[in-house]
Amino acid sequence: MTTKRTYQQYCGLASGLDVVGERWTLLIIRELLMGPARYSDMIANLPGLGTNLLAERLKFLVERGVVKQVDVRGTGSQLAYALTPVGEELRPLILGLARWGMEFVGDLRPEDAVRPHWGFLAVEAMLDQTKVADVEERYEFQVDDQVFHVEVSGGRARAVKGAAHEPAMVAKTDAATFVQVGAGRLTPLLAMVTGRLSLQGDMEAVVRCCDLLGLETGMPAKQPAPALPAV
Repeated sequence: MTTKRTYQQYCGLASGLDVVGERWTLLIIRELLMGPARYSDMIANLPGLGTNLLAERLKFLVERGVVKQVDVRGTGSQLAYALTPVGEELRPLILGLARWGMEFVGDLRPEDAVRPHWGFLAVEAMLDQTKVADVEERYEFQVDDQVFHVEVSGGRARAVKGAAHEPAMVAKTDAATFVQVGAGRLTPLLAMVTGRLSLQGDMEAVVRCCDLLGLETGMPAKQPAPALPAV
């Protein structure tokens, strides 16, 4: 087995950190929460992580039963990495940490990487199931070249990859703006006014979506909201 440093503490938290506490490990797992990923994709989406270190981290996670190799095409010619059921148990923990970390998102620096598919996990992290409205509808997000949506059905909300069928709202923006809106550094209204965000659909659905994601719309209180073009 790969030798790693350990806290040498007989405690669940310390034992967990012995597995995922090394630098880059949680970000590797973040990439795999989106689904199986090839080695080359992870290198591309984790700038600053060297190929040798990625190989070391993946080998360790495979040994610990957190990650496994999968045959994407069933031919053995294209192997990828995926989370095991044990690895999937990290999802609510990582989403909670991502939601908590939004408090500390600062201004985007030139050296900061941002990827549109991170928006999917951001939405999943922001969903507040106590704010689900009594409706059956979908909200679509087009973030650069990625498309995903939130489906509200049966009193629950879930994030889904891909385009929505007959969405009540469609939001189109870039990845950096999406993060800034999610972090509360930019309201949807101000993003619209500055041309960084476009919204189409039913305005009441927009308000419901913002409430579900814990976003302040930026609309003045007790004033009618502007109409939006139909989807």
